[in-house]
Amino acid sequence: MPRSSLQFVCWGNICRSPMGEVMAKALADERGLDIDIDSTGVSAEESGNPLDRRARAVLERAGYQPGQHVARRITEQDIRNTTLLVAAEQIHVDRMLRLVPDATNIRLVTDFVPGATPGTPLPDPWYGGPEDFVDTLEVLEVAIPNILDEVSGSLG
Repeated sequence: MPRSSLQFVCWGNICRSPMGEVMAKALADERGLDIDIDSTGVSAEESGNPLDRRARAVLERAGYQPGQHVARRITEQDIRNTTLLVAAEQIHVDRMLRLVPDATNIRLVTDFVPGATPGTPLPDPWYGGPEDFVDTLEVLEVAIPNILDEVSGSLG
């Protein structure tokens, strides 16, 4: 049986999705889970760029180790070969469904936040200050344990 895989998806792959990737990898390691975890964006405009410095700072202050990151755009192959893709917003889901209309492995990050209104986007910190990145981190901290439960459940 192939390993389970998880991919976080946002617009440019420099803020929200790599934050999710870093945080999920840390928790998966802590839990001893064997899951491939990655992140991408639906747009190519940031391809090749590093993690946003504000996202890096918030992750480091929270005790995460972001490491190196190079933004990349999602592909049809990513969608077809990933166990679960979690998108920051509905527009990201819609863009992925344009690539693979029959995909059934795409959910929103906030689908994994108990009590969240269906369709709620993951807060976008791009135009805000450091506190906006903290808001994003806090939502991810609630969602990621549940996301990992879902993906690890697919292991058998």
